[in-house]
Amino acid sequence: MMTRRTLFGGALAGLGALVAARFANAPKAVAAGTFEVEHSDAEWKKLLTPEQYYVLRQEGTERPFTSPLNHEKRKGTFTCAGCDLALFASDTKFDSGTGWPSFWTAMKGAVNETKDSSFGMTRTAVECHRCGGHLGHVFDDGPKPTGLRYCMNGVALNFKPVAA
Repeated sequence: MMTRRTLFGGALAGLGALVAARFANAPKAVAAGTFEVEHSDAEWKKLLTPEQYYVLRQEGTERPFTSPLNHEKRKGTFTCAGCDLALFASDTKFDSGTGWPSFWTAMKGAVNETKDSSFGMTRTAVECHRCGGHLGHVFDDGPKPTGLRYCMNGVALNFKPVAA
């Protein structure tokens, strides 16, 4: 028989499992490599907002539907918030309904793709080619012509509109 006590206990156990899974798979700091733009951890913390640092340097994810860039419809270029590299043209942006800015292709040579096995799944992570900042993930459920969905964290991007 289901009682309030067993329902509440089950809910607490489920919440505990989610919290444990979150900390077991906590975002990792981006390893130093040979990127064109490199800074010490302290320098990145000074250059970026706390949210940008969490996403770009610790491979975090912003909450869905929180980025103003979801609604950006002007012509222009989406750049890396860490180093200002041009990453995505506005004419490749589409509304994926996922809550994150999405694009069907990146600019040539702008991003690196790596295997990401965090959170019990295998995905393809996308990072900035110039600074190594984590941008988001790419999936194969996007629109034509590529069939790809570059699902990016808006906080990892800046938008530069075309001058009128």
